[in-house]
Amino acid sequence: MQDDAWSPPPVLLTVDLVILTLKESRLHVLLVERGEDPFRGMPALPGGFLNHDGEEILDAAHRELSEETALAAGWVHLEQMAVYGDSGRDPRGRVVSVAHLAIAPGLPEPVAGTDATDAAWVPAEAVLSGEVELAFDHRRITTDGIEHARTKLEFSALATAFCRETFTIAELQQVYEAVWGTELDTRNFYRKVQAAKGFIVPAGTNRRTTGGRPARLYRAGPKTVLFPPLIRPAPSAMDEITRVKEE
Repeated sequence: MQDDAWSPPPVLLTVDLVILTLKESRLHVLLVERGEDPFRGMPALPGGFLNHDGEEILDAAHRELSEETALAAGWVHLEQMAVYGDSGRDPRGRVVSVAHLAIAPGLPEPVAGTDATDAAWVPAEAVLSGEVELAFDHRRITTDGIEHARTKLEFSALATAFCRETFTIAELQQVYEAVWGTELDTRNFYRKVQAAKGFIVPAGTNRRTTGGRPARLYRAGPKTVLFPPLIRPAPSAMDEITRVKEE
């Protein structure tokens, strides 16, 4: 008995971009306002379909970033984060998205283009809490991207990129608090930073006055991988109750 001929199901491929930066000591995510259906007028992550079957996925990600926000490829380093392919995630049919993540300091204000009618930096907590509702499954993708960024700060020296050339440990702590979304114990943070050999190094004898007290200046050290890592503190019971209520 001959089997029926099999043909592949029609599947479309898109890229979605989680771009994170710090503004005014708060973690922000880049969002666009959709100018087309579905979800016309709703906030969403930058992204879109491949132009043609010969376009590389990373090239498509950089193109969408430039077309929708006017951020050039040189501004950010995009890394592939995850693939999202639930059957009902897009009303236009079976659409699989390859999500990319970028975390960078000092990013400029975006400018909307192509099928986006607006582009802006939005506080990350507004997305995580559901205060800002996103199109498609972009809240889930954004949440995963922020979690990935928080993990990168545990194991890499990424946080120093958000500081000036020389900085105090208090300023470095502010970066961790902004990305992790929690306050840290100053003494415990100082101890962990000093234990991570090569993470930061003293920047000579110059000292900056902070609140009337001298503060020692540091610069980024030679190590890009932290050992031991700076593990995030576990959320308190009250934080968990608040999170469940918000969800």
